[in-house]
Amino acid sequence: MRPVWSARPAQRIVVRWRNTVPTYHYRCKNCGYDFTKQQSFEDDPITVCPQCHEEQVRKVFSAVPIEFKGSGFYRTDSGKK
Repeated sequence: MRPVWSARPAQRIVVRWRNTVPTYHYRCKNCGYDFTKQQSFEDDPITVCPQCHEEQVRKVFSAVPIEFKGSGFYRTDSGKK
């Protein structure tokens, strides 16, 4: 689920959750087959490879991209007042 931010009167912030399903990246250790699958949080992870049918599939974890927008994120921004 992904939060949806909205402001109400008196600057109170409310978070509403959208019904989204995460996408997981998998790779087979046996044949090297690389694939992604959308699964609910409650679903069990995939362990059997759809290509070679061996029980060698593992989740692949990677860094999450971060994007900084606005002022204050650069060394040159802090001195300006």
